[in-house]
Amino acid sequence: MMTKFITKLGLLVIVAMITIPFEANAQALKYPDTFRDTIVDDYFGTKVPAPYQWMEEQNSPKVEAWVEAENKVTFDYLDKIPIRKWINGRITKLWNYEKVGVPFQTQMVSRHERMLIYSRNSGLQNQSPVYLQKAAAGRAKMILDPNKLSPNGSIALLDYQASPDGKFLCYGLSQGGSDWEELHVRNLVTGKDLPDTVHWVKFSGIAWTNDNRGFFYSRFPEPKKGEALMSKAVGQELFYHKIGTPQSEDKLLYNLRDYPGWYVGGTVSDDGRYLFIVLNKGTESRNKIYYVDLKDPKHPDISSPIVPLFAEDNAEYYTIGNVGTTIYLQTTLDAPNRRIVSFDINKPQPEYWKSVVPETRNVIEGSMIAGGHVVVNYLVDAKSGVAFYSLSGKHTGNLKLPGIGTVGEMSGREDSPELYYAFTSFLYPTTVFHYNFDSGKTSTFRAPHVDFKPAGFVTKQVFYHSKDGTLIPMFITMKKGTKLNGDNPTLLYAYGGFNISITPSFSSTTAVWLEMGGIYAVANIRGGGEYGEAWHHAGMLGKKQNVFDDFIAAAGYLVREKYTSTPRLGIEGYSNGGLLMGACETERPDLFGAVYAGAGVMDMLRYQKFSAGVGWVPEYGSSDDSTAFQWLIKYSPVQNVRPGTCYPPTIITTADHDDRVVPSHSYKFAAAMQHDQTCDERLAPSRHINRLGQDNPILIRVETKTSHNYMPTDKRIAQAADVLSFMAYNLGIRELTEPAGKE
Repeated sequence: MMTKFITKLGLLVIVAMITIPFEANAQALKYPDTFRDTIVDDYFGTKVPAPYQWMEEQNSPKVEAWVEAENKVTFDYLDKIPIRKWINGRITKLWNYEKVGVPFQTQMVSRHERMLIYSRNSGLQNQSPVYLQKAAAGRAKMILDPNKLSPNGSIALLDYQASPDGKFLCYGLSQGGSDWEELHVRNLVTGKDLPDTVHWVKFSGIAWTNDNRGFFYSRFPEPKKGEALMSKAVGQELFYHKIGTPQSEDKLLYNLRDYPGWYVGGTVSDDGRYLFIVLNKGTESRNKIYYVDLKDPKHPDISSPIVPLFAEDNAEYYTIGNVGTTIYLQTTLDAPNRRIVSFDINKPQPEYWKSVVPETRNVIEGSMIAGGHVVVNYLVDAKSGVAFYSLSGKHTGNLKLPGIGTVGEMSGREDSPELYYAFTSFLYPTTVFHYNFDSGKTSTFRAPHVDFKPAGFVTKQVFYHSKDGTLIPMFITMKKGTKLNGDNPTLLYAYGGFNISITPSFSSTTAVWLEMGGIYAVANIRGGGEYGEAWHHAGMLGKKQNVFDDFIAAAGYLVREKYTSTPRLGIEGYSNGGLLMGACETERPDLFGAVYAGAGVMDMLRYQKFSAGVGWVPEYGSSDDSTAFQWLIKYSPVQNVRPGTCYPPTIITTADHDDRVVPSHSYKFAAAMQHDQTCDERLAPSRHINRLGQDNPILIRVETKTSHNYMPTDKRIAQAADVLSFMAYNLGIRELTEPAGKE
């Protein structure tokens, strides 16, 4: 059977062989002996045991030994899954296509002659090189290849920004993809790096002044030696670096040392006249804005006074462009779904605002000024629509899209007729398009060529009711003609937090799952931004339980409508979505057939003590507050694992140097689950379809030299294949038969 399916390249039929034994289950899993401490934390009189607090010392030999032992158990299990090799090969094949980022334009040489800078990956390169191209039809030249910085991809390119004239490139590098960046500057004429090096940059943009002589960036104080990955991200500062000078001479513009958990960033207007300073309290979308009048863009006055524009964080305020002293602003003030207004910078008070794009039922996901137009990216029930308006607010047309899906990144300038944007959907690989405002025509900038036949599949959107009656949208993608008999292996994904909208997008891993006969569902639960500020607020702080209820209701809908059944229903989420998995698994372990929790925030009582966690307090609340503690203790996954409970097969992933969601979250959750897991065949026979008499597996896969958001392509494919293999096997997919037919 193995040689048969490995050599076939056509679309394969995956057969569920529920009763066939599996080598990985021939013997009960033996987990490492995990030390349990006697620590008990006291939260306002409530005693909470913390037996795994020692795992927070992520560089200790004790933790390293535990991780190594856990990885051995995990990979021994994964190695015995028969279809794992095929899944890895098929994901690799589908991943191997050219991927191009949305290009950004430099200042114009003439109205129709600009330089474009963008990333391009040939298919399986660990990282995407950066290219410079003269105009849309010009010849591309590679200007930075991050793959040459480290053969194993351990040095990551996190960010880059060209100077307005296209002669310099400032780029940020990171060890293992850590959030910490080191900025460098390359002369694009000579191809050589300058001596300039800027350290301890984190959660920062790069904003050049229009004289091309320097840039603004954000950094934190240097952490204590050995504590960089765990230290709290507090005290951020905004600096200006002048090319050719040491970092010690950088000019400090704004510091937040008296505001723990706040972030500060700077952006420069396209015309170079203004520096806008944005202040956010952690991840809260409401913010403050100050500005600096740089006066002559070619000789900017960095020492000009900082002037408040919106000094209260009572709404979301983001400048999207300007024409002279007229500022265009996207805001949620008196408009939770956002609106766009204009005003003179000397009279920013709301009574002087002019409406450009009013609030509607559809949320404004993003906006910009390009080609003399206001470009608005709307969400219509979690699907994109793009509209154009004149600067005075007249609707001038809509962008024709290839179908129902997502417009991701958009790029344009007020003084250029060119607009670039990316479009994708579950069945449409990300494609970069070019729109010209002068001609009104759209063309393809780069089209991918993927070894996937989307015509055999379909995506539909359904709406279901949550526990409190709220109507929730959900996308379902599956093979055409799929019978709704409750027997289809299904993966359900959601995120539910931080005002982040989850919209349709293409994934090679999802494509393989669909080819295997699986159904893929995405629920747009509360906590996200799909329906604006109110939707977000309904799933944060003391209302976080709504998020879990929405997701559990999505699972119930899929079972009730016979798309799948509990033994065939897998759930998956990452980061805040990993928290979602942990909370739902501990709340309803009877509802799911398998669980994937990636880098989740699993210890809600201590998350704020490490790295970026302090910035999430506006979203979650903190256990340092007696009221918030009562919310958090009820759903925090680590504290809600219960002895004597049969949990579904679970795979957890993290990175040993993740400095966003520190890996101790996943370590603690895995250890608690392994310790308390108890499955009794007599009590829950349906929970044991995938094993021979022992508890359902609880595995943790820990990657090295990667981080929360960064992983080189080879490791990303390997992890994706391992997770999909685990989920497929435990949802009843055991072997592959002959191809269903050649396309």
